[in-house]
Amino acid sequence: MIKEIIVVEGKDDTTAIKRAVEADTIETNGSAIGEEVLRRIELAMERRGVIIFTDPDHAGERIRKIVSQRIPGCKHAFLPQEDALYRGDIGVENASPEAVRRALATVRTEGSEGEPELTHADLMEAGLLVHPDAARRRLLMGNRLGIGYCNGKQFMKRCTSFRITRREFREALEQMEGEIGS
Repeated sequence: MIKEIIVVEGKDDTTAIKRAVEADTIETNGSAIGEEVLRRIELAMERRGVIIFTDPDHAGERIRKIVSQRIPGCKHAFLPQEDALYRGDIGVENASPEAVRRALATVRTEGSEGEPELTHADLMEAGLLVHPDAARRRLLMGNRLGIGYCNGKQFMKRCTSFRITRREFREALEQMEGEIGS
C-alpha cells in the first residue's frame, strides 16, 4: 500500500492506478479544480502526503502547477508520453500497470532549499536549449531524470525544484547520448 494519496485527473486514472498498486486517490475531475478538491488535497498532504500523477499533456501540467503552488512539498510522478498514448489519446488511464509502477518508483519531491547545482549554461552545453533537436533531447532527458517533458525554461525550473544533481544530470546525459549517438 502506498502511504501517500495520489492526485489524478479522473475515474479512469484511478482505475489505472488501482490496477498497478494499492493506493488511495483524489480525483480533480479535470483542470478546473474546485476549492473543495484543493482542501481535500491539503488535508491529504497534512495527514499522509500527496503524489501528483497527472497526464503528460497541457491539462495535466496545468493541474500539477495549480496543486503544487497551493500545496508546497508535494511529490510528483511523471509518466512518459509514449507510456500514456493509446489511439491518439494521451493519459494515465492508457498506461500499463508496469508503466504506472515505474513512474511511482521514480517519484520526485519538490523543494526549494539550497542553490541549484545546474545552470543555464549546463542546459545549453547539453543541447537542451537553442539546439535544432532541443525538444527531443529534453523529452529524452526528462524521462531519464523522472521529471517529464517540458519547455526549456520549465526544464531548468524542474531541475532546480527537484534538486537534480550535476552527477544525475551527467549520467542521464551520457545514457541519452549513447542511445541517440550524439
